[in-house]
Amino acid sequence: MTLLVFGKTGQVATELSRRAPEAWLLGRDEADLADPRSCAAAIRAANPSAVINAAAYTAVDKAEEEEALANLINGDAPAEMAKTCAGLGIPFVHISTDYVFDGGGTAPWKPEDPTGPLGVYGRSKLKGEDGVRAAGGAYAILRTSWVFSAHGSNFVKTMLRLSETRDALSIVSDQIGGPTPAADIAAACTVIAEQLRELASRTGTFHFAGAPDVSWADFAAAIFEMAGRSVTVTGIPARDYPTPAARPANSRMDCTSLEATFDIPRPDWRRGLRAVLSELDELKS
Repeated sequence: MTLLVFGKTGQVATELSRRAPEAWLLGRDEADLADPRSCAAAIRAANPSAVINAAAYTAVDKAEEEEALANLINGDAPAEMAKTCAGLGIPFVHISTDYVFDGGGTAPWKPEDPTGPLGVYGRSKLKGEDGVRAAGGAYAILRTSWVFSAHGSNFVKTMLRLSETRDALSIVSDQIGGPTPAADIAAACTVIAEQLRELASRTGTFHFAGAPDVSWADFAAAIFEMAGRSVTVTGIPARDYPTPAARPANSRMDCTSLEATFDIPRPDWRRGLRAVLSELDELKS
């Protein structure tokens, strides 16, 4: 399978480069998502077997001030990619987010549940989803949450950095979700792309998040325990940690349809966390 990936240095793209070293990964200098036509041109030039979009505008708070740019990158670009893939008859895998939901209730969100983004970032990602569905080709939209790895910026690395100078931290405890290792997302994307090549009927929207569901505070406590850091974690409500963009309180994801369709189970984020911590230790040495 000749795989074309949008994204080069992000968490999932980095893991895709490891899992599929033969893949062609496109950075911003080769295909700028702020110019959707360049993305379409890149797909036509490569003529791959499948395309994975692992690139996005992910600055959730900054998006509140840059709505046009967020909509262009997260909305228009994926739609253009999907249209091009549909025209070439190749599958398109697009990574989306739990932020398309309003975070209400406590039940895990199913792919077919009504959406209701709380901010610009979520709305821009939902726009991208709608564009992908409207393109008419074989696709999989993979909504995921709380991504972490040994690369880039993420919650795990932030907690470890803070633990270097702090022995106590207050962390939000009323937002619940499934931390998801980027390596597992990359693996899921490649499996989905391969299967869609054979069975386009598996097209649809799916959820993929790590298990078990936890709060940010519980996740932080697990990070410190596993890393051997002596840090006391105090849970606080989200209202005590205000941000420009609202975050969903309930990011639980029902991932049963993904396993039923592609035989991809929810990954245990604790296993992924051990691997990430081990890699970070190796990078220090």
